[in-house]
Amino acid sequence: MKLEVQDLAIAFDTHQVLKQINFKVKDGEFVSLIGASGCGKSTLFNALAGILSPQVGSIYVDGEAVQGISAHFAYMPQNDLLLPWKTILDNVTMYARIHHNLKEAKTKAMQEMAVFGLQGYEYSYPDELSGGMRQRAAFLRTALCGAKIMLLDEPFGALDVITRNEMQDWLLKLRNEMNKTALLVTHDIDEALYLSDRIFILGERPATIIKEIDVSKCEKTRDWLFQQGALRKEIFTILQEQAHAA
Repeated sequence: MKLEVQDLAIAFDTHQVLKQINFKVKDGEFVSLIGASGCGKSTLFNALAGILSPQVGSIYVDGEAVQGISAHFAYMPQNDLLLPWKTILDNVTMYARIHHNLKEAKTKAMQEMAVFGLQGYEYSYPDELSGGMRQRAAFLRTALCGAKIMLLDEPFGALDVITRNEMQDWLLKLRNEMNKTALLVTHDIDEALYLSDRIFILGERPATIIKEIDVSKCEKTRDWLFQQGALRKEIFTILQEQAHAA
């Protein structure tokens, strides 16, 4: 098992945010976390990334306990956070520059530019790129970190619906080539269905995983997604019930 979380709990002062979070993620699996705003999805990511320390519980990667910030996780937030005064090549190799491995990283980045739809823009600046291209650059930067587990916190949330759909199609095709385990935080039910092997639904605070939906056996296409009215309604109903119970 690539990632295992056992009985994770986090509180801020007297406010319990996460309670008894338990799940396992297999190597190469893509899992989405979906829940109402403020239920603790990003807090969970911060705990996995080592930014927050859980009061209770354990995190294991490849069977070994992980505490604090580690090289196992690469965190991609909603905003691309590209430095406007740096070229795309310099932006995507920022991690390597910090860790003194720049030459090798630039070679790898140049090899991956075409795969990430950035060929010909290596020496462009962020303000010369579209929103979708900036997010692809942010993805490449995250992938080049070398971590085997990607934490994607609403990476398409700021994009318009057409660009967001295009990015989802792109990521679905890219998944097998990346050879990464990925966790995605999203508010978009369709996005979760389309990209995921499994979906974890989080309840209201103190949040725990109240339902798991397995869609790993489905052949994902837009036509398939359009036919998932019943499953979409099931997820929406659970989220609505949790919101009213809060």
